[in-house]
Amino acid sequence: MTESMNPEPAITPAIVAEHGLTPEEYDRLLAFLGRAPNLTELGIVSVMWSEHCSYKSSRRWLKTLPTQGRQVIQGPGENAGVIDIGDGQAAVFKMESHNHPSFIEPYQGAATGVGGIMRDVFTMGARPIANLNALRFGSPEDAKTRHLLAGVVAGIGGYGNCMGVPTVGGEVNFDPSYNGNILVNAMTVGLADRDRIFYSAAAGVGNPVIYVGAKTGRDGIHGATMASAAFTDDAEEKRPTVQVGDPFTEKLLLEACLELMATDAIVAIQDMGAAGLTSSSVEMSSKGDLGIELALDRVPVRETGMTPYEIMLSESQERMLMVLKPEAMETARAIFVKWELDFAEIGRLTDSGRLVLTMNGGTVADLPVQPLVDEAPNYDRPWQPTPARAPLDAASIPAPADPLATLARLIGCPDLVSRRWIWEQYDHLVMANTVQRPGGDAAVVRIEGTRKGLALTTDCTPRYCAADPKRGGAQAVAEAWRNLTAVGARPLALTDNMNFGNPERPEIMGQFVGCIEGMREACLALEFPVVSGNVSLYNETNGTGILPTPVIGGVGLLADVSKMASLAFKTAGQAILLIGAGDGHLGCSLYLREIEGREDGPPPAVDLAAERRNGDFVRRLIEGGHVTTCHDLSDGGLLVALAEMAMAGGIGAEIALPEEAAAAPHGWLFGEDQARYLVTAEADAAAEILRMAKAARVPASTIGSTGGGTLTLSTGHTISVATLKKTHEEWLPAYMREA
Repeated sequence: MTESMNPEPAITPAIVAEHGLTPEEYDRLLAFLGRAPNLTELGIVSVMWSEHCSYKSSRRWLKTLPTQGRQVIQGPGENAGVIDIGDGQAAVFKMESHNHPSFIEPYQGAATGVGGIMRDVFTMGARPIANLNALRFGSPEDAKTRHLLAGVVAGIGGYGNCMGVPTVGGEVNFDPSYNGNILVNAMTVGLADRDRIFYSAAAGVGNPVIYVGAKTGRDGIHGATMASAAFTDDAEEKRPTVQVGDPFTEKLLLEACLELMATDAIVAIQDMGAAGLTSSSVEMSSKGDLGIELALDRVPVRETGMTPYEIMLSESQERMLMVLKPEAMETARAIFVKWELDFAEIGRLTDSGRLVLTMNGGTVADLPVQPLVDEAPNYDRPWQPTPARAPLDAASIPAPADPLATLARLIGCPDLVSRRWIWEQYDHLVMANTVQRPGGDAAVVRIEGTRKGLALTTDCTPRYCAADPKRGGAQAVAEAWRNLTAVGARPLALTDNMNFGNPERPEIMGQFVGCIEGMREACLALEFPVVSGNVSLYNETNGTGILPTPVIGGVGLLADVSKMASLAFKTAGQAILLIGAGDGHLGCSLYLREIEGREDGPPPAVDLAAERRNGDFVRRLIEGGHVTTCHDLSDGGLLVALAEMAMAGGIGAEIALPEEAAAAPHGWLFGEDQARYLVTAEADAAAEILRMAKAARVPASTIGSTGGGTLTLSTGHTISVATLKKTHEEWLPAYMREA
């Protein structure tokens, strides 16, 4: 190998450790390379073998998830998943994390997370039509929470709004476990023609390799490595590893790529995301079983004196790598010049099976491609199952003197208050196709030119996952499926974002394994396959990990958006029906935590057969026009769901507690039993719905009626809907106004 113009240091054990490789992993590198690497080669291997890029602690478990179905066009392994939505159309979607960068620099961390996930989607040939997010912050009392929340929300809105893509849904929760490590999970959904999906496998020896988009700088170097390690007290010093985004450049890149995709020029295309030029070039060539040669002095750079190491490991944003047909070069160049973006031929495909990098006339790196992928560690880490919690002693939980005063406390707690302050900073109506806005069970986006709509949601209940990972993983999938069902959509597929602590700790690895097992069972039972996803490990600071947080991003299809259901009460005098059964489960509930100051007991059971049966029945009710509103029951139980429906519609309700609830009314009112929905219907239709439910073997009962301006219980307690709404709406704006 010809020496680089920039002399590189000898590789020492300390340098190897700084790159996140264990001694055993370095020995593996020496074995396939047959010599010591130089610094550039070490950097390339370190990022390709990082947790973030190689999934070395999670691969064997991810492979157990169901990924196939009649609707699946492309499952995990590409930039994003693809499903068939009929009429020659496909939905393309994925979720990604930007957790560590967003804690270090919340605005840019969140903004570039949004930019990166949108590139994953339009790399496949899809125009993004919706963004969602799932955010977790520390305790509101923590000194950094307000600053982090403000920065993350501004970053998400700033990038998505500039791109002209609506941010239509998401979730936000608070817990002390996230004090030192927040979670920012971003999801994008796009539309493409079914027969015009673009993939990343390189093909054609001699075909040119093209760099397009923004110039390469020094921002984001070691971003993948930083995302694969736990935080210590020096987290702030990692600020240079955070990428800097430019949504206006990404908008140009989106339009240029889609214009080029309308031609027959592209052989393969890959976003430069984590590990930048390294991962994009290696992944493209490895998938095509080819070699690749890159001339690094042809890479457009925005800083002087950049070394091969810096160029290959930079995670500068708004960049793509393409393989083009030689005869299409000038057509492609003209498109990118028109959009004022860099277009540079930086290499070619070879039959050598090697990644060869040159600069200033010399070879600066020469590595076999396949071992960078195939020889990546694949650990079967030791794991311990999470001990089962003892059943809750129901007698130890006193009933509240006034359930509706308790409701007001719950509806005003940080986990249940209105998120309006957040979503009003996002342009959720741009493109004019958002037909169900944030605040409901699922967002609904009309597919332009059709009657169809896509329903979209993100869901997870981390406190359940901490108490019983298997049950919590199943519940996360079931709740996403239920939220899509509640608007009338047929759930089609999901993407996931697995956020956990240090997998080298057996108890954390046990949480991961348990959640995967629960997710697998739920996906199979609900015919809800996983088509894409992301794993984010080492989410902990100074040895303290986050709650296990396997976020589920669900996508469903409405054949006719005019039949969509929403949660707002529509008019007075309608019957309120409860679909599904429960035993008043208060273990792990918000009631127990917020009112009693306890977090004990197991989470509610997840009966997947009941989920399927009850959900399919509710969807038939919506499709048949039998119900006027629908809302699933989750955090806070029946009374919280009822209050949300009343506040959304500005209409009250009278509720009759059943005789069996007399002994423990708080269980019936606040229990978080699963597989349940509240629906409303015209009073004279209620009997027919109950008959249909009995025929379908679905538990159902009429529990009250809509009307007035209060919520009133048969116990004699009452509260104004306006009072509830004021409590519900005020907390977050007031919190963010505080000094």
